[in-house]
Amino acid sequence: MDRPAVVVLFGGRSSEHSISSATAGGILRAIDRDRYRVIPVGITRDGIFVLEVDDPDRFAMSAGRLPEVVDNGTRVLWPEGGGDQTLRVRHADGTTAELGRVDVVLPILHGVHGEDGTVQGFLDTLRLPYAGGGVLDSALCMDKHFMKIVLAAAGVPVTPWVTVTRRRWTREPDVVRAEAADLGATVFVKPARAGSSVGVSKVHEPGEMDAALELAFAEDDKVLIETAIVGREVEVAILEGRGGAAPRASLPGEIVLTTREFYDFEGKYLGGDGAEVVCPADLSAAEVDAVQSLGVRAFEAVDGRGLARVDFFATPDGKLVVNELNTMPGFTPISMFPKCWIASGMSYAELISELVDTALERVS
Repeated sequence: MDRPAVVVLFGGRSSEHSISSATAGGILRAIDRDRYRVIPVGITRDGIFVLEVDDPDRFAMSAGRLPEVVDNGTRVLWPEGGGDQTLRVRHADGTTAELGRVDVVLPILHGVHGEDGTVQGFLDTLRLPYAGGGVLDSALCMDKHFMKIVLAAAGVPVTPWVTVTRRRWTREPDVVRAEAADLGATVFVKPARAGSSVGVSKVHEPGEMDAALELAFAEDDKVLIETAIVGREVEVAILEGRGGAAPRASLPGEIVLTTREFYDFEGKYLGGDGAEVVCPADLSAAEVDAVQSLGVRAFEAVDGRGLARVDFFATPDGKLVVNELNTMPGFTPISMFPKCWIASGMSYAELISELVDTALERVS
């Protein structure tokens, strides 16, 4: 039997381009080549689909070096639709070659133009199976404003917040400042539709608000101001159930901060000191059950598909507050999502196979 062909799709137009590229390096290194035929397809920062080199080292992340997809002159030609699933490439010299049938796309894209339902809708239009979230859950969870509305409507506790558009900030800054003050002495300011802590600031006093908003508005014209919750930062990894079963939750992990103000981009990806990813988290059996149960509830509330990481604050009085859901969480070998499943008994390679096989099962 021929091995299913998996297109590993990465890069993209968002500010998280390099994180997606680094994830590709980990997946290309670990995916089971005996089970799958791999076709690496990169998206440049300008949105050009290119056939990439199948070399994990090409996309390794190291201190001071962020990998990226560059225009190598190739052009990936997607199937024409109508049931055709043949992928083609046009080389720089103008010649065209077939890459064979695509069985499933693994879109490991972070941020807008990839994790927000746009690529998922494109693949749905072409009738190409793909792993991970669908259009609805991807779009909902990419926009933190609407994600909170949906979770709150389902009875899932969320961090108190105010949403501010650039237009509103320009027209009524004093009203925005007053609303921010009502959220508490310390708040977080973050873009509504960005990830990896890009554009996020912790604001300790009113004089810092203007600069924090401008930083966030550089990423998005819609921004959230949130109450800074005092508590442990706990995260759980969710996988879609197989064969009609309920979603599954991993053992929870925890972000332990020592000297870092919050888990920012440097702490996540550049080896910055002051933050440690611990999995499994030091929780009682009852606490683990509560985190897993609420994680599954949140996943089902947004009509989750494929996978998600659910991030919580666990307050000293025993309450859980959902900070956000991420439908394509960091997926490098050192990221929290894989670490949680590894701690739960699933290897990194098995986790990749689980995502691919779930997508294949969905269309079988």
